[in-house]
Amino acid sequence: MPLQTALGPLSVSDAHVHFFSYGFFASLAAQKGISVDSLAPVLGWEMPAQDPATLADKWIQELDRHAVGRAVLIASAPGDYSSVIAAVRNHPNRFYGYMMVDPAAADCPGQVRAALASGHMHGICLFPAMHCVSVHDNRVMAWLDDLSVRTPRVVVFVHCGVLSVGVRRKLGLPSQFDMRFSNPLDLHAIALRYPQLRFVIPHFGAGYFREALMLCDLCPNVYLDTSSSNNWMRYQPGLDLTSVFRSALDVAGPQRLLFGTDSSFFPRGWNAAVFEAQVNALQQIGVKRETAQLIFHDNLERLLGI
Repeated sequence: MPLQTALGPLSVSDAHVHFFSYGFFASLAAQKGISVDSLAPVLGWEMPAQDPATLADKWIQELDRHAVGRAVLIASAPGDYSSVIAAVRNHPNRFYGYMMVDPAAADCPGQVRAALASGHMHGICLFPAMHCVSVHDNRVMAWLDDLSVRTPRVVVFVHCGVLSVGVRRKLGLPSQFDMRFSNPLDLHAIALRYPQLRFVIPHFGAGYFREALMLCDLCPNVYLDTSSSNNWMRYQPGLDLTSVFRSALDVAGPQRLLFGTDSSFFPRGWNAAVFEAQVNALQQIGVKRETAQLIFHDNLERLLGI
């Protein structure tokens, strides 16, 4: 059922939802040296059940409550891809699955192959600044070569720009990220080398907006996702969400923008405020409902081959 908005009725799919599973929190608790149950009072969040299917059902209820059709679920820790696979397996008509990989991990190629062999994984997520591995590293190039031949429909999601993991900050865990690996232009030669692959840059480049636009202009297989509050705009005085959308539409076009919220934890659930802010921004710049429908729904469905 479409959502009634200021732009008219819109079908909505969310291209960016983090699946904060029990395994994800267990990895954080181990780094903190405490039990998983001890995290709840520190974070003020609900801890998920150990069975990822239960968390998947909770997300279905949440999406239904907001009339959201589909969502991309991102496994938010390397090695936790089985949680997302379980969710997608149980709800194949509602979820797409993405996995985070650490290219420096010895078992990374095996994890990628195993996840893709399941038939329930649709995207591979790289966080170069987090893992301090360039997209040009031979370890990355090796499985990009493999993807381009075996599974060219798989999306390669690459986080660029400012990287801040709020849950780590709340727990007092260090985030020793290296922004030398964060420039979207690092993807230029990669995207040209693999024209059959589709690359997604979240958060409009998260502070590298100009560079993300250049990349999109030069590489038709690069998409931008619109997710999060986009607080990176404070680094560029005078920039607001309306001007960001106006420039992105002008350079990338409406067919390569993917709506996302960056939702992650409960009890907040699906971040409707992000959706409303983006609807309002598009209304302010005079975007028609048909164009908005591409951004909020159709582009993601086309990207993932449904």
